[in-house]
Amino acid sequence: MSGRKTAWTIIAGLAMLACHGIVAAAEADHVKDLQTRAIESGQADWGRWGSHTGKYSSWVSHSNRLIPIYSYGMDLGSVSGENSPYRSVEKLERLFGKVPTGTINPEAEYFDQTDVYSLQKTAAASGRKRIILFVFDGMDWQTTLAAATYKSGTAKYRAGRGTGLAFQDYAGAKTDFGYFVTAPHNDGTKTNVDSQTVANPGGKKAGGYSPRVGGAFPWSEPLDPLYPIGMGRDFSHAYTDSASSATSLCSGIKAYNSAINVDHNGKHVEPLARQLQRDGFAIGVVTSVPISHATPACAYANNVDRNDYQDITRDLLGLKSIAHPDKPLPGVDVLLGAGWGEDRLKDTSQGKNFNPTDKAENRYLASADLSAVRSAKDRPWTTVVREPGQNGANALDAAARKAAKEKTRLLGFFGVTKGHLPFQTADGRFDPTISAGAIVGNLSTTVAAEEYSPADIAENPTLSDMTVAALDVLSSRSDRFWLMVEAGDVDWANHSNNIDNSIGAVLSGDSAFKSVTGWIEANGGWDDTVVLVTADHGHYLVLNKPEVLLPQQQ
Repeated sequence: MSGRKTAWTIIAGLAMLACHGIVAAAEADHVKDLQTRAIESGQADWGRWGSHTGKYSSWVSHSNRLIPIYSYGMDLGSVSGENSPYRSVEKLERLFGKVPTGTINPEAEYFDQTDVYSLQKTAAASGRKRIILFVFDGMDWQTTLAAATYKSGTAKYRAGRGTGLAFQDYAGAKTDFGYFVTAPHNDGTKTNVDSQTVANPGGKKAGGYSPRVGGAFPWSEPLDPLYPIGMGRDFSHAYTDSASSATSLCSGIKAYNSAINVDHNGKHVEPLARQLQRDGFAIGVVTSVPISHATPACAYANNVDRNDYQDITRDLLGLKSIAHPDKPLPGVDVLLGAGWGEDRLKDTSQGKNFNPTDKAENRYLASADLSAVRSAKDRPWTTVVREPGQNGANALDAAARKAAKEKTRLLGFFGVTKGHLPFQTADGRFDPTISAGAIVGNLSTTVAAEEYSPADIAENPTLSDMTVAALDVLSSRSDRFWLMVEAGDVDWANHSNNIDNSIGAVLSGDSAFKSVTGWIEANGGWDDTVVLVTADHGHYLVLNKPEVLLPQQQ
């Protein structure tokens, strides 16, 4: 890179930081310090990740916690309380193929993750023209509490909807609050990505949820602390991954972990977005992580394995894929996300059709597929990819304006090394500290902090930027649209047991939610609109002293 371009990149990076109100200053970073000390010492009196009360990090995967949902423009009464499937043997048998141990609950107020699909279908059937599913990947009630406490400057709730975040407090539309079970059909199903088949339907461990052991509320403390992670002393149920859970959100069925819109036998199911597309809806997918990761994949694609990233992207783009080799899907209208820079020579999880050459290929978007999109004559695309020296927000805005004017589809491909947008931390800067790694025996390993150059910040848009661009393009293509927005970095932060990244990721997503409500208010209001804000699963953050996160502690 020339000296002139290097200088521009540094200036642009500082300008981007200023736009976010995060010019570096010589000041304390309270939450970053909490995270650093907790990882270095292995313990923290204010909280932990996992069931082990004496360790800061003893679990780095998902959990079986009940997950909150916030609705705007409709209520949740059709699926909650007396309408809960967990009060009905017949409904549970339809969900799981049986009634899992301890799962029937005649007093259940919670419902099932598949009911989120039903809510969207109800919205469309009632004539709603704009349906937005906002998924904070991995955000359970405890994660929300941490972010709300930090943002609001007060630790004033211990149950219920909560307050302090934009999506908790928004009152511009009819709103409701509830929570649901995320359990998969099963865990341990084996698949063959090349033949797109399932080898052992039913897997190794079945799903279900026991309110007696796991708790009847998202904020409940489990009777058996090992139950939420599938290791219960008396009995246990499988906890979900993002593929099974997103399949439930988008297609309304229970699936095995790793399934992308296929049932437990490997049979394709059609997600709501494709059903609505046939009826004239424009379809959009926005994510802060790779464009074909599990959650955005389930918005539209089919595959027996979530790791078949390039083929999933082909489904999203309307190209021939391993799952649709003869007649490709139509493809979405807007696809914006990350994955840029993740090139490799081999990726065995993607099967035999990954990279048949000796040149490194992007893991998520093959060069040939990008070329095909750029040259498409039928339903053409406007494309924008991260480029050196190019401001990402400005480039995306220009591409979105062009797409809206010329009535084309829009593809945006951004990111940093590891395939995501830069991680925002709690104070709004992009300066993560150390995280937890894999648990080896009784010890957790340490992962070095990610570092971002000024170019990494300047050359990437934010989730909020991408969300507004998607709304503008979708509304130019149809007066009816369905949009998924995924704040995927919440999940990555929680896997890393990083409270600083976790709060920052929730706040980044919360800013995107504010962009959604602002756009709605400026574009016809709520009469034709439904927004559902939720998560696909939880992790295992336990906050003993939420007040420690308060900013005034700095």
